[in-house]
Amino acid sequence: MAKKILSSAAPKAKVNGKAQQDGSASRGALVADIIIANAPDPVFVSDLEGKILQANDAVSELLGFRKDEVVEQSLSRFISAEETQEFTAALREVVERGVTRDAVLNPRSAAGEVIPTTLNASALRDADGKVIGAIGILRDMRELDKARAYAQRLIDDAPDPVFVSDLEGKIIQANEAVSELLGFRQDEVVEQSLSRFISPDETREFMAALDEVVERGVTRNAVLNPRSAAGEVIPTSLNASALRDADGKVIGAIGVLRDMRELDKARAYAQRLIDDAPDPVFVSDLEGKIIQANDAVSQLLGFRQDEVVEQSLSRFISPEETREFTAALREVVEHGVTRNARLNPRSASGEIIPTTLNASALRDSDGKVIGAIGILRDMRAYEEVVRDLEQSKTELQEKILDLEKFEEVVVGRELKMIALEKELESLQRENEKLKAARASA
Repeated sequence: MAKKILSSAAPKAKVNGKAQQDGSASRGALVADIIIANAPDPVFVSDLEGKILQANDAVSELLGFRKDEVVEQSLSRFISAEETQEFTAALREVVERGVTRDAVLNPRSAAGEVIPTTLNASALRDADGKVIGAIGILRDMRELDKARAYAQRLIDDAPDPVFVSDLEGKIIQANEAVSELLGFRQDEVVEQSLSRFISPDETREFMAALDEVVERGVTRNAVLNPRSAAGEVIPTSLNASALRDADGKVIGAIGVLRDMRELDKARAYAQRLIDDAPDPVFVSDLEGKIIQANDAVSQLLGFRQDEVVEQSLSRFISPEETREFTAALREVVEHGVTRNARLNPRSASGEIIPTTLNASALRDSDGKVIGAIGILRDMRAYEEVVRDLEQSKTELQEKILDLEKFEEVVVGRELKMIALEKELESLQRENEKLKAARASA
């Protein structure tokens, strides 16, 4: 029966001779039979009343029925009454449009298992092009449903706000954390466009992020500022990955929001600390570009802030010191800190200013080192004190030498005096002896 219907779908040859027409029809039927029989997915042919005219082995493998238990049976034998109505509606769509996509069918197998499937059907036409039935392809959704259920649990149990949107920005799923963040119930979020919660500018940015998801499969750290039920604008960052269908086609995005309020408070606090620090403090990226500097840096170097920020540190230090600073950045990445590196930046007036650098790691919200916070210490006063001490030391050493010379002279004189005194005493004793000798004579 099915072969006869498929044969009638073969085009008539526009040449004389019935044999050629019948031959072409037979070849067309044979090709169709081969395609259906060898298709990896379950494929069946039905008439417009839903009676199965043909089914391949994959249908038997899916349902556990022999082919003779499937062919010539109504599809209503295998599906519920409600789904039979849906299949009839799908057949009408096939008649009207020639095709139907992703209709849901849950046939019951020979073992009694309800098997979730999707149906894609195209028109079966006779020789005159009239739709006389449908060629249906079933897709077993059990593994996909397991994967979806697992993904659903991941989304529901995620501590961060997670939502799923289609490529038009409509939210089709959201977990409780989204409701906690925004203050809306789930039914007030799901089926809504994200544009309800963000500004027109951010809606355009989100659509651009969706384009990036389609092209690359992911987008990172997009900024969104949704408005909560209470009217509060909540700073968040969005990381999104592709949501794909069974064929791997991107059909939407899975978005993870990160509440940035506490981080923004921490950043604002850090900003105040930097701005109010008495020492020169700057922030650089890992290439040595200055992305932030306080007033003390300007006072030290004599440059305005706009002449410092967005400049490479190599503008202010020598090539050799630039290499040393790069090595210090590597130490910051590896150890989180570097101590007492020497830098001698040149000021706006051309003065070389001796400084020491102590730097600590600047990290992103995931803890990754993305730069360094550097504190400079002006060493001019210290080096002046050191120079004064060196000069005092030199002067003291010279005085010590003078004293040693003077001591040598004084000691020499004293020794001579002692020698003269001894000689005088000796002469006096000799003189007394002479006197005594004369007196006795």
